[in-house]
Amino acid sequence: MKPVLVFDWNGTLLDDSYALLQTTNAILTHFGHATIDMNTFREHCDVPLSLLYRRLGMSEDEVTALDRDGNALFHDIYEPLADNSDLREGARRVLELAHQEAASSIIVSNHIVDPLRSQLRRLGIDDYINDVLAFENRTTQYKSMSKGERLRLYMQKNNLKPASTFIIGDMPVETDIARNLGLVSISITGGFVSESRLRAASPDYTINNHHELLPILQRHGYFRNA
Repeated sequence: MKPVLVFDWNGTLLDDSYALLQTTNAILTHFGHATIDMNTFREHCDVPLSLLYRRLGMSEDEVTALDRDGNALFHDIYEPLADNSDLREGARRVLELAHQEAASSIIVSNHIVDPLRSQLRRLGIDDYINDVLAFENRTTQYKSMSKGERLRLYMQKNNLKPASTFIIGDMPVETDIARNLGLVSISITGGFVSESRLRAASPDYTINNHHELLPILQRHGYFRNA
């Protein structure tokens, strides 16, 4: 049986932590709040991002204003910055290897399908991704089905086995999803959340880059000839 690799996108495959930090600081400045550094960002970042904004001192009225017009202020700032973001170290090699081994690579994201697929094409990895599970548009972002429920239904529909499914993410939410669905959880540092917060969620494995993913897969009996 081939493994199924379920990747988060932002901060996990896409190296956009600084793009999101810049976006957050632009939003804080827009509403008259002090900017933050990366360490502060990683200690407070959570999804939906409204949780982050509240933790950074934004009022309910400000968070509500930010949510207007499909969160246009956020996307207008973030998307051009994301266009300059590259893949995380080792990500391309892992995706290429999974493709060669006929393993499935799936993205489960809180981002939006169309801009995410646009990034896959820009980075030249769209052929390596079997499916993208994400929000349909800006209006439904964080308001419709959760990542965990989206993945659960997808696994049920495609008869995917939890024991051979690995979820790789840069936030505790992926570890929670793994625990709920019986998957193998792999947290990657250097994304949106501090290493201490990642480890506190007790994932099965913690890695610093995607090169470190291969030995884990081999330990589970996959990609042994790679």
